[in-house]
Amino acid sequence: MIQIALLGAGRIGKIHGRNAARHPRARLVSVSDAHLPSAEALAAETGAAIRPIEEAIAAPDVDAVLICTPTTTHADLIEKAARAGKAVFCEKPVDLSSARIRACLDVVGKTGRPLMIGFNRRFDPNFADLKRRIGEGAIGEIELLTVISRDPAPPPISYIETSGGLFRDMMIHDLDLARFLLGEDPVEVHAVASALVDPAIGRAGDVDTAAVLLKTASGRIAQISNSRRATYGYDQRIEVHGSKGMIRAHNVPRTTVEVATQAGFLADPVQDFFLERYAEAYRLEMTAFLDAIAAGTMPSPSGEDGLKAQILADAATESAQMGQTVRV
Repeated sequence: MIQIALLGAGRIGKIHGRNAARHPRARLVSVSDAHLPSAEALAAETGAAIRPIEEAIAAPDVDAVLICTPTTTHADLIEKAARAGKAVFCEKPVDLSSARIRACLDVVGKTGRPLMIGFNRRFDPNFADLKRRIGEGAIGEIELLTVISRDPAPPPISYIETSGGLFRDMMIHDLDLARFLLGEDPVEVHAVASALVDPAIGRAGDVDTAAVLLKTASGRIAQISNSRRATYGYDQRIEVHGSKGMIRAHNVPRTTVEVATQAGFLADPVQDFFLERYAEAYRLEMTAFLDAIAAGTMPSPSGEDGLKAQILADAATESAQMGQTVRV
């Protein structure tokens, strides 16, 4: 049984904490959160103890920590946990600074402890199956990848002001997915962006509508589009065009029921929240982390994957601001 300490009992912390508590090979030992009511509620639900963060990291009955605290704390907590001999799962990003991520990974590397970064979309059953079929040669060699990600509505301005920007906060998931599916790293990034959804987002120094073109050394092209507004639900689609054909993954509707009349076909809207859309991905992500610990192997996505996605997000931010292609 792998003993888990959860650091951060907010929205995403609750998801990971519950998944760990329900997993047959794990036990949620403790919950830590500066907001005591949040920690108390999750501890009562899962049977875990409440501990201060420092105590949880140092506890001898803890094998691994799940870091779901604010972004500004991630790198420090990763280093402390790795030095304490724990396996570490951390929600993205490691930090908003690529330099700080490099320093953190250097510390982790010296400890030899496992570090997994929470790019959950790799574990979505639809996307994972798409990746598998590409690997089996279903469409030949990849030539063009299209990733569409649009949120139902923008987050609060208070979140926007500290998020690091759309490219580092929202698109970083798609940038990681592009690397994952392409099987090679982009070397060129060209981005365009605007604040069209909410003028307040622009006044806060961010954008809410963006498109990025990526090009790899072999010439493969990926195009990513993001929007903070999709009136029809949480829009998550992938299309990959190859030398032998095309493969795509559609949105997931609330139900598969359709009503057909002389007016046409009527279907339910797509799921409208990321916690609902990626619920199974979060569960499979936890299993992958626990499997790596049990096998004594390094988990994936790794800290290096987190760094490379951050570098691409930095390049996209720079490209959109400068209006020119950035070499990576």
